[in-house]
Amino acid sequence: MTARDEILARLRTALADDPPPVEVPRRYRRVGDRPDPVAILVDRLEDYRAVVHHGIGALPELLTGVDRLAVPVDVPAGWLTGYAGQVHRDAPPLTPADLDAMDAVLTGCAVAVAETGTIILDAGPAQGRRALTLVPDRHICVVRADQVVGLLPEALTRLDPRAAQTWISGPSATSDIELNRVEGVHGPRRLEIVLVGDTSGA
Repeated sequence: MTARDEILARLRTALADDPPPVEVPRRYRRVGDRPDPVAILVDRLEDYRAVVHHGIGALPELLTGVDRLAVPVDVPAGWLTGYAGQVHRDAPPLTPADLDAMDAVLTGCAVAVAETGTIILDAGPAQGRRALTLVPDRHICVVRADQVVGLLPEALTRLDPRAAQTWISGPSATSDIELNRVEGVHGPRRLEIVLVGDTSGA
């Protein structure tokens, strides 16, 4: 008998007299257990110091004063209606220096998680590559109401685990050892969300 066999035999002997495991009922939270997920998302985003706007009609005013705007190649034309500044499409890919010179970037998202106030991008339609949303100091993100889910497990079912993802919970921020908050260290200092199709706007 090997040492491994001896150890396993002792374990079997020690466990032989134990009662069977007790089945513990579990009731995980589901979508129907929560109030309006869009309202929860707005609450979380504002708590993170993001600014929330309602309706695609908010975009022209948001883009007032933005001279240089970076956008994905496939940005919907309607998002740029009334914008008079310079549109810089990410094709060919803008250099880091180009992105750093932008006043803002405008993208969509893949899904938003109400419970955590997280916006997730996966380089899908109207999102562009990761650098596009990490370098400019201001990120304006359009979120449709049908992209908002209540809990993280629901979001995961909508995402391809093989895709490069960016998870955003408010503007980039960190705190030093004295808990002094510093924003814009790891990404945009300003995050603005435009909710489309929610109960508060068109």
